[in-house]
Amino acid sequence: MKTIQGPAIFLAQFMGDEAPFNSLDSVCQWAAGLGYEGVQIPTWDARLIDLKTAAESKAYCDDLIGKIDDHGLSITELSTHLQGQLVAVHPAYDAMFDGFAPAEVHGNPKARTEWAVQQLKWGAQASKNLGLKSHVTFSGALLWPFLYPWPQRPAGLVETGFKELAARWKPILDVFDECGVDACYELHPGEDLHDGATFEMFVDYLDGHPRANINYDPSHFVLQCLDYLAFIDLYHDRIKAFHVKDAEFNPTGSQGVYSGFQGWVNRAGRFRSLGDGQVDFSSIFSKLSQYDYDGWAVLEWECCIKSPEQGAEEGAQFIADHIIEVTEKAFDDFAGGGSDEAFNRKVLGL
Repeated sequence: MKTIQGPAIFLAQFMGDEAPFNSLDSVCQWAAGLGYEGVQIPTWDARLIDLKTAAESKAYCDDLIGKIDDHGLSITELSTHLQGQLVAVHPAYDAMFDGFAPAEVHGNPKARTEWAVQQLKWGAQASKNLGLKSHVTFSGALLWPFLYPWPQRPAGLVETGFKELAARWKPILDVFDECGVDACYELHPGEDLHDGATFEMFVDYLDGHPRANINYDPSHFVLQCLDYLAFIDLYHDRIKAFHVKDAEFNPTGSQGVYSGFQGWVNRAGRFRSLGDGQVDFSSIFSKLSQYDYDGWAVLEWECCIKSPEQGAEEGAQFIADHIIEVTEKAFDDFAGGGSDEAFNRKVLGL
């Protein structure tokens, strides 16, 4: 067994216009001061990384590693969640998702997709130059508007959607493979990859591509009423990244999984800061350790009640308290008597 690395923190939800959240140096100093050992970097924030330059220049990446190391931190993974979302967008969402891309591709879905694909390829190359083994992202979605089958979906619609999604991702995943980096999809409602069944379909259409992997985030499974512990048993071979995020699901007589179009505070299912929700993290860390997960445990703060500053401060110690230093010694070694084949046959009366 192997020991999980951490605590680490995803910087996306913390960056802002005021110090310490407005520069790489100041946000790293802040994170290190809270006890974090790693940072997960959103690649769409130019204050943290120039993705194109990182993909093309090992010297730039060495300098970036050095700046972060000066604060006693490591880069855990790069994130292309926003860009990955744009690899596949149903036309119903075009206007809303244009905001994730530069202005020059707004109103042009084809150009926007091409931009996103290039971003992902740069993400793979930048990860290689930074010496990283995993990368976190979203899959995008063509089928999400058809999740609940009314009117009944046309025969073959799901198959056509997954075939197209796989075709768009295959060239990207091939670049990840060339770079020796795993692409880890956060299985998230709103994405075509949002649970184990959809991930399996995707991998099947990719003929089992080895670089199609999972960023495990139990919060999204709580809100779907999915068994997030059994999920680890089923898919641990593909879990290569880990977002530590809490959630709760409290159905009422008036709403359930779909939450009745309510705002986050009033939803039956909502994200919470670590320790404030219902996720059994002790069991999660035990299972991941059992299955030799040796990647990072990365806080993703999203909470509809608690401030990000308090969530981050509490989260570092929460993760540290849950990391298991795995044993190299069997608890019953003291009772071992030693044996050989002859002795074993004697014990069995043979």
